[in-house]
Amino acid sequence: MSGDLHGTSVGVVGAGFGGLSAAAHLAREGADVTVYEQRPTVGGVAGRISENGFQFDTGPSWYLMPDLFERFFGAFDREPSEFYDLERLDPHYRVFWTDGDRADVPAGIEDAAALFESYESGAGEQFRRYLDQAEMAYDIGMNRFVLPGRSRLRDYVSPTVARSARGLTLLGTMDDHVADYVEHPKLRQLLEYTLVFLGGSPYNTPALYTLMSHVDFGMGVYYPAGGVWSVVEAVAAVTRNQGVDIRTETPVTSLRPAEGGVVVETDDSRVVHDRVVSDAPPAHTERELLPSGAVDRADGYWADRTLAPSAFMLYLGVEGEIDSLEHHTLVLPPDWDDHFTALFDDPAWPDDPAYYLNIPSQTDPSVAPEGCETVVILVPVAPELDDTESMRRQFRQQILADIAETTGVDLRDRIAVEHTACVSDYAGTFNKQGGTALGLAHTLWQTGPFRPGNRVPGLDRLYYVGGDANPGIGVPMCLLGGEHVADAVREDVTERTLLGVLP
Repeated sequence: MSGDLHGTSVGVVGAGFGGLSAAAHLAREGADVTVYEQRPTVGGVAGRISENGFQFDTGPSWYLMPDLFERFFGAFDREPSEFYDLERLDPHYRVFWTDGDRADVPAGIEDAAALFESYESGAGEQFRRYLDQAEMAYDIGMNRFVLPGRSRLRDYVSPTVARSARGLTLLGTMDDHVADYVEHPKLRQLLEYTLVFLGGSPYNTPALYTLMSHVDFGMGVYYPAGGVWSVVEAVAAVTRNQGVDIRTETPVTSLRPAEGGVVVETDDSRVVHDRVVSDAPPAHTERELLPSGAVDRADGYWADRTLAPSAFMLYLGVEGEIDSLEHHTLVLPPDWDDHFTALFDDPAWPDDPAYYLNIPSQTDPSVAPEGCETVVILVPVAPELDDTESMRRQFRQQILADIAETTGVDLRDRIAVEHTACVSDYAGTFNKQGGTALGLAHTLWQTGPFRPGNRVPGLDRLYYVGGDANPGIGVPMCLLGGEHVADAVREDVTERTLLGVLP
């Protein structure tokens, strides 16, 4: 512990992965940190439903980029293995296409190359070439841009960035880039599906994110025993061990700039902190918590953002076992263009959706009663849709019927426990703009220095962390964002100290 922030009071609004990480790193630097969380539990969207022996992760369900989890725990002289066991999944996932085709995508690169070759002559070698390029993009993107925390345009004026110019040539769309390697539409889908983790489409996400294929095939897909909730509990334990005061069921009602600090108001308290980090969505923070005009932001800024999709979620406790579905299972139409159109260009409930099933009980029997399965279904849908109860019922019937027809697994008469979530839940419960489930999509103009940074423009004591802020969407990125925002606070406090003013 360096103690650079000793004597500095920091309030953190929200206890998602970003807020918890920020709080832990700030306390490690010596700050006196209080976290204000509106819900009864920490984790934000990464919650847990428990009912009749069924355990559901309500948010993230993929464990990717294990190096960044190790980085977080390592900063506090801990290891993930002290909190949970990891199992590498093989196959990574199973794909059912609605035309009757099916494929398992294996963990081994050579086995995956053989799968590609079976669909298109020469595609196996092209797959290897693609992964070589994806690894280069990962090296450039992560080691020279993401890990150093380049969230401002001025951070890109450096010799390191100049030497990395070749990586910046990947500014076209992912779909165009992937088409340079393989022609078969199903193979292109297998290389592009990871964009769902970024809340984008193959047609609006820059090819820089080819690095996600290295994350998938080069680094592996894992499962933490007990589910992602085990990771939430581990990160929260580390945070509390740093001396952070986490106050659940304490919603923040307003943030007010004050002389020498920021006022955090709740229903029963008013506290002036030297610095405040908001893990609440920036659009909500600026529209609902801060005074009008407090942030130096152009009119219409938030209305002009491209939002990542929302999600129609089914959490199902199912009686009987399911043999034909893998832990991670994708159901894809051979042509998914219409679904992406319904997500981004002409918002509507999709007629022929691409969607995802998570069956963690295939790997971890502890999350379901004996002889039963825990099933989570995620269908990406457009934000701002009117998700009335009648629409939810109709769409539920459509998806369950499609699962039965496409995979041969009929869940409809086997459901013992059921919960749902959709657009209005993400908007109302988590204050997500438009009811997006993820935040801002990773389009070219919402990536890197064009994404909201850690420092809030016009308010030198307020900071952002979380999926809407740099570096972006995903649990690993939110953990890293907490480290970056702590660095920003330390830099700003150190600068003011050197100038002889208060923190």
